[in-house]
Amino acid sequence: MKKRVLFSLLLISTFYLDAQKVSYRVSFPNAVHHEARIALTVTGISSAPAIFEMSRSSPGRYATHEFGKNVYQVSASDASGAPLTLKKVSGDRYEVPKHGSAITITYTLFGNYADGTYVGIDPESIHLNMPGAFMWMKGMDEAPIEISFDPPGENKGIIATQLVPTNDPHRFTAPGLQYFMDSPTKIGDLAFRSWQIHNPDGKAFTMRIALEADASKEQFDELETAVRKIVSEAQAVYGEFPNYDHGMYTFIASANPYVHGDGMEHRNSTMITQTMFSFSARNLLEVFAHEYFHNWNVERIRPKTLEPFQFDKANMSNELWFAEGFTQYYGNLLLARSGLSAESNYIYGLAYLINAKENTPGAQLYSPVQASNHAVFVDAGVSIDKTNYPNMFTSYYTYGAAIALALDIEMQTRFHKTLDAYMKAMWQRFGKTEIPYTLASMQDALASVTDNQFAADFFQKYILGHSAIDYGHLMSQAGYDLENSSAGKPYLGMNTGVNRMNHLVILSNTLIGSPAYQAGLDVDDEILKMDDTPVKSSADINEYLKDKKPGATIEISFRHRDTEKKTKLNIGEKNTPVLVPFEKEGKTLSAERKRIRDSWFQSNTH
Repeated sequence: MKKRVLFSLLLISTFYLDAQKVSYRVSFPNAVHHEARIALTVTGISSAPAIFEMSRSSPGRYATHEFGKNVYQVSASDASGAPLTLKKVSGDRYEVPKHGSAITITYTLFGNYADGTYVGIDPESIHLNMPGAFMWMKGMDEAPIEISFDPPGENKGIIATQLVPTNDPHRFTAPGLQYFMDSPTKIGDLAFRSWQIHNPDGKAFTMRIALEADASKEQFDELETAVRKIVSEAQAVYGEFPNYDHGMYTFIASANPYVHGDGMEHRNSTMITQTMFSFSARNLLEVFAHEYFHNWNVERIRPKTLEPFQFDKANMSNELWFAEGFTQYYGNLLLARSGLSAESNYIYGLAYLINAKENTPGAQLYSPVQASNHAVFVDAGVSIDKTNYPNMFTSYYTYGAAIALALDIEMQTRFHKTLDAYMKAMWQRFGKTEIPYTLASMQDALASVTDNQFAADFFQKYILGHSAIDYGHLMSQAGYDLENSSAGKPYLGMNTGVNRMNHLVILSNTLIGSPAYQAGLDVDDEILKMDDTPVKSSADINEYLKDKKPGATIEISFRHRDTEKKTKLNIGEKNTPVLVPFEKEGKTLSAERKRIRDSWFQSNTH
C-alpha cells in the first residue's frame, strides 16, 4: 500500500514538474507615457498559495534597487480569465491564496531610465533590464520560460537579446529564471554587424554588435574594427573563447542622447549605454573592453559568494576586487595591447590606480575584501543621508586594479610570467569548469603559477590585509620613475566652495591624516580667515597660500554651526603620483625592463 501511494505521489509530482511553464506577453499600449503592459502566466503549479515578486537586485549589480516601485495596476486571473484574489503582502511581493494549476498576473510597468540596470520605454525604443521589468513566481526557478513582444507601431521592431530565438522573430525562450533575468533586451531601430570567431579547437561562434546610434557607415566601421581587436586580445589572455551557450555573443550598445551611461555584463551579451549627442567610436572602447572581459571574469570565473544570484536581496561578495578590479585593469590593458590607447594615456591611468591605493584612507585602512563587502551599499545604491565613504571606502574597481598592477609586475620580476598566467589558471580551474571559487581556492590558483609562499604572503598582506605597496620600486622595474607632481606645493586637505548662502564652506569630508582633518575641520564648516586675511572663495584661499610652503603653520578662523572658532593648521604636501619614463630622464631602459613594458604595449595575438 505504501509503495502504491508513494508511486502515485511520484507520478503527480512528475506531472506538475513536466507541465510547469512560465510565459510572458509584453505589449506597449501607452509607450508614449513610458508604460508597458505585461501578462505573466504560470502553469503546472501546486495548490499552495502562490507568491509573485519583483526583483530587488540585478545580475551585475550588488546593491538593491527596489524595482517594485514601478509596478502597479496588478491583477490575477485563472485559466478561464476569471479574477482571483490577490494580496499585496509587501512592496514587491504579491500572494494568490487560492487558485488552480494556472495563474495569470497582469500589471503595468513604468520605465523611463535606460541604462544597464533599469528600464526605458518609448514608442521608438524599448530598453529592458529583465529584473527591472518582470515579476516572477517563487519556486518556479527551473521552469522553462517563453516571452513574446508586441512592439508599438512606431517601433522598428528589431530585437537584440541573448534569449533563445524561435521561428517567430518576436518570441524567445529561456531555460529558467537565472538565464532569463540575465538576458537584457533592446527593441527598436538597431543596426547590426557580425563576424565569426574561432577557438583553437576550430569551434566557431558569431560575434555581434547591435547599435542604437546616429552613426555613419564609416563610424560603425571604426567601431567594429576596434572591437574586433579588443575581442582578439581578450581571447589571447585566456587562450580561448568561452563556449557561448547558443553560439553567439552580442554587444547591445546604445550611444545616443536618450540613455544614461552604464555597462552591464551578462553571460552571452553585454548592455552598453553611453549618453552621446555626437557619435564617437573611441569614447565607447573602454566600456566595450571592460564588459567583454567580464564574459570570462565574473560570468564564468565566478565567486561562490554570488552563486546562485539572489534577486530578492543584496548580494554581498568577498571577491569584487578581483571580479571588477582585475577586469578594470584588463579593460585598459586590452586597449594598450590593441594599439587603441597611447602609452602616455595608459601610464596616466596606472598613476591614477597607484593614487587610489597609496593615498585614499579606504585602501590604506581597509582590505580589498572589506571594500568588496561594501558593494551592497555603494553599487549604484541610492541614499540621502551623508556617509563617511571618503574615509572608509575605496572603490573595489580602482583598488582591485591597483592590486592587479602590483601582482602583474611582481609575477614578471620574480617568476617571468605576466598576470595572464594567473587569469588562465583561474579560467582553467573555475571558468571553464564553472566551479565557483573562494578566496582560499584563488590563493591556490596563484600558488600554481608562482609558489606557495609567495601566494600566501600576497593574500595575507594585500587581499586579507591592507599593507602598503612599494609602487616606486615596482614601476622602476618597467622603466618608470614614480614622482610627485605636487611636491613643494601647499596642501590643506579640504575641498571648499561657496554654498547657496554665499558662504565659503568645506564641501566634503576631510580625509583622515590630512592637515584639515588633524586641525579639527570637517564638512560644512565655514572658512572665515587665513591668519588675519578674510577669505570669501577658493580663489582667495589659493591666493593666500601661493607663498606658503609645506611645514608652515597658519591659523584658520571658521564657523561651526553658530560658533566661531580658531584652529592651528600645519600645511602639508599632497602626493599626486605621476609616472615618468626612464628615457625622459636620460636613463637607459634595460632589456628586462623593456620586456615588462612590452607586455603592456605589444599585442599577444601574433
